[in-house]
Amino acid sequence: MTASNVFRFLLRFLALALTVSTPPAHAADEKWLRISSDHFTVLTNAGPKKGHEIAARFEQIRAVFAQLLMRKQVRMSEPIEVIAVSDSAKYAQLAPLLNGHPIPASGFWLAGEDRIYIVLNAADPDCWRAVEHPLAHYFLNYNYPPTQPWFDEGFAEYFASLYFTLQKTKLGSDPELSAAGGPSSAGSSSNGVKSLTEILNQPVWMNLADLLETRNREVNGEEGTHSTQFHAQSWMLVHYLINKDKLSETGAYFGLVELQKVPVAQAVQQAFGMSIAQLDQAVKDYFHSLKPLATSLEQSKKAGAMAIPQPVNESPLPFSIDDVSTTTNQVPLPEATALVDEMALRIPERREQAVQELEKLASGDRTETATAHRALAWAHIQKGETKEAFEELSSAMQISSSDPWTRFGLALASYHSGEKGAKIQGLANMMESLQIVIDRYPEFAEAYNMLGWARLAGGGANAAVETMKMAVQLNPRSEQYELRLAKAYVAARKWDEGSAILNRLEGGPDPQIAAAAKKDLHDLPYLKKFGIPPQEESPPKEEAKTQEKDDLADEDADTAVKQLPVTPKIDKRPIQFLKVKLISIDCSEAPKAVLLVAKGPKTLKLRTPDYKSLVVMGTDKFSCDWTNIPVSVNYRAGTKADGDLVSIEVQ
Repeated sequence: MTASNVFRFLLRFLALALTVSTPPAHAADEKWLRISSDHFTVLTNAGPKKGHEIAARFEQIRAVFAQLLMRKQVRMSEPIEVIAVSDSAKYAQLAPLLNGHPIPASGFWLAGEDRIYIVLNAADPDCWRAVEHPLAHYFLNYNYPPTQPWFDEGFAEYFASLYFTLQKTKLGSDPELSAAGGPSSAGSSSNGVKSLTEILNQPVWMNLADLLETRNREVNGEEGTHSTQFHAQSWMLVHYLINKDKLSETGAYFGLVELQKVPVAQAVQQAFGMSIAQLDQAVKDYFHSLKPLATSLEQSKKAGAMAIPQPVNESPLPFSIDDVSTTTNQVPLPEATALVDEMALRIPERREQAVQELEKLASGDRTETATAHRALAWAHIQKGETKEAFEELSSAMQISSSDPWTRFGLALASYHSGEKGAKIQGLANMMESLQIVIDRYPEFAEAYNMLGWARLAGGGANAAVETMKMAVQLNPRSEQYELRLAKAYVAARKWDEGSAILNRLEGGPDPQIAAAAKKDLHDLPYLKKFGIPPQEESPPKEEAKTQEKDDLADEDADTAVKQLPVTPKIDKRPIQFLKVKLISIDCSEAPKAVLLVAKGPKTLKLRTPDYKSLVVMGTDKFSCDWTNIPVSVNYRAGTKADGDLVSIEVQ
């Protein structure tokens, strides 16, 4: 080796050593910003211009979805938080590992019961393209009725081809040829994965009837490649339906198949006016007519060529990046570090390091934040450590009692404490906290679901019904939500509404939901006649001992809950339900109010400390002028003649 070669080798070695030894994410001179648009929030250290661009791109993506499926309103029923890091080295320290190495994609998607995280490598100019596929599934879940797997996956593949130029929106190219991020990405031939166009160039296609009748949603391939025959044909079928303006017929088809249970072949004939064989041939002819796909595939096979997507259709931008309004706020380094670590907890291989860093932050006088404590609480909840979770949440509450994610953490800890029939900790605090979360995120379906569960557990069946109806409206594809709504209907003695849902779920695709619905239908006659379900056998002695240990653990958790600086204090009185006549209301000490109600010959005085925050159903808001009207009330009894109002429903 010559002296010059040795010198160059040493320089490369030194550069590598400096890269490896650089602290992982947060140098002291880093500046983190929170940039918010109407529907997205971006935490970034890549500067205000890049942060604004990323937020604007996501607003454009959302608008394109609305245009494709002709939606005036696009619900985002689970909050999304975007983290965009400034360079590839920092991104690699956060990304999930694949075979011991950071994933090659320039962005990744983390789903959870509290929120969605999108993490991007802002060094890639089109980094948002890496999450278009899961983003399409997200939008479908909350904005489109339940469908068969081929439509969801085909639409997600089609949507993943979306990219933007200065003036145009471009769609329809092969998403697997440019999956790494648009015009600057290398072709798929470099990693040996077949593109969807290559798969469809094969002479034999999957039988279309089999494709349409596929029910196993595991074919979605979210854990692996999308380059399968199922994905390729689903993509092309949706490609055809969108570009031949047949989405209205597609909606009619799903109505026939999903709601009326019409056989697939008959539904195709009725909805599209052609047989399955004719539809199959029409899709194949359409594929072979798409010259841009063939051109893009040929380019990708050339040695050293870049995969340049060839769109099938172009349209004007819904709006420009400059048209999007954003606000920018600086985030202190300890807070930004905790926010990034809170995300990293969701990645199993990153969790231990994130916990260590969060513990260090939480114990420092200058670095302690509510975020660090609530993140540690989340880690405890995942391990079933309810007492420790409440202790961390108590610390977070001392710092910021109005933080919605700390409040959601409180609700989550209570929610999980009541799983498997265990004693529930902090039910009243849970309901109060979820109201605060919903005020901040009014479309948050899971917050309504948890609140419905809490109200049902607390005895407020009618309030639970109204809350679960909102959860189902915000997340129309969740059979778990529908099952809980059915249980609320049954608890409220609304037998017809409950049994209608249970009968539908009994024949659904989810075996666990179907089994639970079947059991509830079996129990329904007993509930109607006796007011209680049929008795089950007593648990064996060993299970009883385990339950005793769980009860002791619950007592420890209760102690932690009582230390929380939350008002009001936990009210352990059972919630009772009555249908009564509202005689009059005294609002002379507003916002306090005293309601006089009549149940037959008896009268009750029901108090509320603030009628403005009272749960009211059946009308827009509480009125001090109500007199002589029938109402349903949930309340906690005081003496024989009074009580504290929990909710009211105007009949």
